[in-house]
Amino acid sequence: MMTGGLSETKPATPEIQRIVDEVKSQFESRVNRICHIFTAIVYRTQVVAGINYFIKVQDANDDYVHLRVFQALPHENQGPSLVDFQTGKTRDDPLTYF
Repeated sequence: MMTGGLSETKPATPEIQRIVDEVKSQFESRVNRICHIFTAIVYRTQVVAGINYFIKVQDANDDYVHLRVFQALPHENQGPSLVDFQTGKTRDDPLTYF
């Protein structure tokens, strides 16, 4: 994968779910609601000065959101940060840069 480009879409892994779990409270405070379902489905990555994760997350029975999460380089010792998100997505919506 080249720096700056998005990877192919891959099935979510336990590591991606851990990242989603870590930013769930950030998402909930920004949308002002509690999500009882918050399951990572697929993801893409972008290598920058760290990694941007673009993650499709199921947040209700038939509702999905796309998250952009930034993970700083390991030596910076920072957890993942929710940068942006898109609501109103479906399971079939492609995961693209935003």
